Amino acid sequence: MAMTSSVAQTPIARKISTNAVIRTVFANGSISRADIAKLTGLSKQTISDVVRDLEDDGWLKPVGQTDGRPGRNAITYEINARAGLAISIDLGSTKIAAAICDLLGNVVAETKVSTDPRGGMHLVNQFSDLIVELASAAGTTADKLRLVVLGSPGVLDPATGHINVAPSIPGIDTINLRQVFSDRMGIPVIVENDVNLAAQGERWRGHGVETSNFAFVALGTGVGMGIIANGALLRGARGAAGEIAYLPIGGDAFDPGGFTLGTFESAVGSVAMLRRYVGFGGRNASTVADLFAAFNAGETSAAAAIEETARLVAVAIAAIGAALDPELVITGGSIGARPELVNAIRGFLPRCTPYPPRIEISRFGNRAALMGGMGIAVERMHDDLFGVKLREV
Repeated sequence: MAMTSSVAQTPIARKISTNAVIRTVFANGSISRADIAKLTGLSKQTISDVVRDLEDDGWLKPVGQTDGRPGRNAITYEINARAGLAISIDLGSTKIAAAICDLLGNVVAETKVSTDPRGGMHLVNQFSDLIVELASAAGTTADKLRLVVLGSPGVLDPATGHINVAPSIPGIDTINLRQVFSDRMGIPVIVENDVNLAAQGERWRGHGVETSNFAFVALGTGVGMGIIANGALLRGARGAAGEIAYLPIGGDAFDPGGFTLGTFESAVGSVAMLRRYVGFGGRNASTVADLFAAFNAGETSAAAAIEETARLVAVAIAAIGAALDPELVITGGSIGARPELVNAIRGFLPRCTPYPPRIEISRFGNRAALMGGMGIAVERMHDDLFGVKLREV
């Protein structure tokens, strides 16, 4: 069973002291009790009591001694990262990526498997088996995990727990995925839109670390956006903020055919790019990767297809800029991570908006959502284990 801490039963003053100690150790790494006292302003006796409790309960571990100082050497402590483990899962239409991380966000084990095409409850079974196997690879068991963060295409309905508008994942909209999965595993499960997770990943350890207002735009087979506004994820009234696939750009907004995939997605997704390439006379590409290879080989049909796609994306980013005023737009996905496309977008932006935002390619490639899930898991573990709830004060 997972460890429990006696700190959870102590008065609120001890909780605040514990929170201060934990945050100080997280921020400084290996540190002595005397240095913790200096940095927190807490008494040496309080620090000794809190550190002793945290060490007894497995949250801190001694790692060495101070040296080069007058007087006796002091024991130094750091976080026992393995004391808290969580799993991040990124569900895609063809692949499932999963990783177990510790309290410091280190990846302990990671894997990728093919998605069960039957969808629905078959996916829940697949998730459960995957967690058991990954936990074993990490040298632990599934019951020791504290949290699961699952990223999925589509829109999560916060009231019902159902995922809507996810045509690439059959049957997922017929179950309360969050509840069913949590009941199966016996641990809390957070379900989030995959592009929102990618934005969270950039906020955690990517290009978004130093800005409070940015958008993550995913361009690939599908199109989506995650929005960080004033430092927080923007969800909207129905959890559908950022569903830019439905922007009325690149086609007839009144064509009901666009209600399924979206007008914008139908104009800039990978299928549209290949269709555009063939329309311009291209014959040497059957995949988007082939198309970019043809572009780099100097083929004019590929250049025209990429340029037209970039023009439409630039218009969409101009619209996003007018509505949200982001400092930064981060692009990702199988298409959005291509510098050939992004450089073309940068060229078009000043021609369609007076205030073009800075454009950066995601640092994480196809692991952005997985990183976001780990970031959320680490933050939640810190809050659950060491945080002080305002309603308790």
